[in-house]
Amino acid sequence: MSNAVRRKAISAIAGRPARNYAVMAESETEIYGEDVFNLSRMRESLPKNVYKKLLATIKAGEPLDPVIADDVANAIRQWAISRGATHYTHWFQPLTGGTAEKHDAFLEPGEEDEAIMAFSGKNLIVGEPDASSFPSGGLRATFEARGYTAWDPTSPAFIKRGLNDATLCIPTAFCSYTGEALDKKTPLLRSIQALNKSIIRMMKAFGEPGDKHPEVTLGAEQEYFLIDKEFYLARPDLVQTGRTLFGAPPPKHQQLEDHYFGSIKPRILAFMSEVETELWRLGIPAKTRHNEVAPAQFEIAPVFEELNLAVDHNMVIMEVLRQTAERHNLVCLLHEKPFAGINGSGKHNNWSISYGKTNLLKPGNDPHQNAIFLTTLCAVIQAVDRHSDILRSATAGAGNDHRLGANEAPPAIISIFLGEQLTDIIDQIEKGEVKSSRHGDMMRIGVDTLPPLPRDATDRNRTSPFAFTGNKFEFRAPGSSQSCGGVNVVLNTIVAESIDEISAELEKFPKEDFLANLQALLQKIIRQHKRVVFNGDGYTQEWVEESAKRGLPNLRTTPEALQPLLDEKNIELFDRYGVLSPKEMKSRYEVFMEEYERKIRIEGELALTMARTMIYPVANEQLNKLSGTVAGLKAVGVNNGLQSSVKALDKIGVLTDKLCADSCALEEALQKNCSSSVISALGTLRSTVDELEKLVDDQLWPLPKYREMLFIY
Repeated sequence: MSNAVRRKAISAIAGRPARNYAVMAESETEIYGEDVFNLSRMRESLPKNVYKKLLATIKAGEPLDPVIADDVANAIRQWAISRGATHYTHWFQPLTGGTAEKHDAFLEPGEEDEAIMAFSGKNLIVGEPDASSFPSGGLRATFEARGYTAWDPTSPAFIKRGLNDATLCIPTAFCSYTGEALDKKTPLLRSIQALNKSIIRMMKAFGEPGDKHPEVTLGAEQEYFLIDKEFYLARPDLVQTGRTLFGAPPPKHQQLEDHYFGSIKPRILAFMSEVETELWRLGIPAKTRHNEVAPAQFEIAPVFEELNLAVDHNMVIMEVLRQTAERHNLVCLLHEKPFAGINGSGKHNNWSISYGKTNLLKPGNDPHQNAIFLTTLCAVIQAVDRHSDILRSATAGAGNDHRLGANEAPPAIISIFLGEQLTDIIDQIEKGEVKSSRHGDMMRIGVDTLPPLPRDATDRNRTSPFAFTGNKFEFRAPGSSQSCGGVNVVLNTIVAESIDEISAELEKFPKEDFLANLQALLQKIIRQHKRVVFNGDGYTQEWVEESAKRGLPNLRTTPEALQPLLDEKNIELFDRYGVLSPKEMKSRYEVFMEEYERKIRIEGELALTMARTMIYPVANEQLNKLSGTVAGLKAVGVNNGLQSSVKALDKIGVLTDKLCADSCALEEALQKNCSSSVISALGTLRSTVDELEKLVDDQLWPLPKYREMLFIY
């Protein structure tokens, strides 16, 4: 093996003409949402009474009237066919972490050998994929194949386009024949419903009429890497695992901080422009694009949307990124840590809750609104402190284990960043003293207004997992490949419990003493749960030690982080709110642990194969070359260069022996079937291979190097 593949890849990239991305003939506003069966198209194509009933389901959460299904199906069919669709699919999100679809043609044979285009209300409302072939954690046996997809009318149908076809995608939930949730969407919808009820209850306790519609919103920032397809195909580890199992750090990577927000290269900009056009056609409000910190790393962020829709849209964004990259001879890497030693990729989960048009996490303009804001804030603090373990569980995964704790990724210790100003206010409430309110000498809830809190009153803390950023909380721990569904299921449920507990107290307070009792209640919550608030550097050893003193869990690995799924208090909580039954909760543990163990085994087996069939041969060839050099110098009696050649020969010889020993150790770990042993052995083997990469003749090394993959595209 030589570096012919690497040289060929570089030559192909250098000689490839830039892809000519045509400028849109239509404006962004004209194409926005054209491939979505949205509210305006519903209004245009449905009878008024049908549209009114469907709108009540979408906007107010009323049960879907099955009588209208045929009318809606007929309208969707006509619209989809007019847009070129030939097939339809129930688009769902199984526990694989991705999306799934089974395509059916509209075309059916008619009575007299003619073809008709058919799509009924039943086709719209329910589908039946095979449930036994998806992860179920014991909810389904192999021989129990029946499962159902159920239409989610709150997320509009859309058209997905291929090279020469178009398919109508109907967002659906996915459950088993016996009714258990086998997907990410079902528990998410349940958790949204639970949180909405809790918000209404709290607002009624504050004297609000309770007739407005609560809404949970999400803005998901998506980070990703792009590398040239030529390099990707020459790296078995990237193809099989999504990350580099070997690779020495190059002299230059992100130390100069010159890539972040830098000028976007034309090839990448063409890719980004096409991605945005595709997303706009699908009604996804892509807003921000930029270079991220690491070389070859980028970010896309949409405008905030209703949570369920935002989760669906994020899944579409990931697919559009991958498919568009393919058309540009690039590969989009969504693994949390595709390259060691530089920034990994996260998915920043910007979460907020509203009641009507009022954002409950935004300080208000009057004492009443500020009392609600502070109560909501304390509810979140209480929820995160009580349930930081299960919140960490929602971010667990083999890829995220490599990312958390360094290079702008938060640590595994869940804490809340409030910023100096808001932390000061919380402290004042706890002590009942005021240092910076507008008047008076007591911080009295509902009497003194808060000090002015502009949107960016606080600095940002990139080492905090859960940071208040003005009118929302940014949960930075989720990994880039993960669905936003899981983390928000947890967040919604734990906050619903906290709000309900507070509301139960508020409902007991007499009106004349309501504010005084509220102040005492918030003081109690702050005293009990302020340990979770931390505004410092989350990367330091001092914080690790301090968090342990505070009693905050530090669940560093996936096996540790998934254990809370089996904790009885967590099982009871999710069962009480109807989000996940005990069987569903335990099934998630089984699914995620099995996925983790399988991924670790795949990485171990592939690393072993690569070490023995790709790395050892070139190390051995280098030894032979150096041996010949040393023998030749000795034969002619030349001493110049002999000593350095002997040292090089000795060093590579030692590393080659170690490579063999490390490979055997990894093989033994794989035979023991112990994930932690495999991880340790793989890490040791990687160190040896990376040392060899620095010493072996560049003409021999078989794998594209970091300096090539990260900078040549």
